[in-house]
Amino acid sequence: MNSILLFDGECNLCNGIVQFVIKRDPKAQFKFAALQSETGQRLLKEHNLPHTFDSFILIENGKAYQKSSAGLRVTRHLNGAWRVFTIFKIIPTPVRDVVYNFIARNRYKWFGKRDSCMIPTPDIKSRFLD
Repeated sequence: MNSILLFDGECNLCNGIVQFVIKRDPKAQFKFAALQSETGQRLLKEHNLPHTFDSFILIENGKAYQKSSAGLRVTRHLNGAWRVFTIFKIIPTPVRDVVYNFIARNRYKWFGKRDSCMIPTPDIKSRFLD
């Protein structure tokens, strides 16, 4: 299974999450694309999603998941105890997304912003679609 994570390429928190996933995904199930990239924008259009940069999006088996739902689906594929976080799926999505939206609104203030998208190192370059 190859799943695609779309992330804000200028957000330090988002880039940190991508690095976190890469380290815990030794089977390389996840591929990555910045929302700002041509591939990211094309995938948003294909899945009828808004062309904004404030959501973490997982495309898995042809279906797009956003915000907290995307994050929880990712944790179930990671090595280690991270799967335990899937328990939060019992919380209704609108409630989970209130917390997600609060963090998303403040992510630049709390974690900073890059001037440009992350450039992957040669050892992980093949996992990035752009």
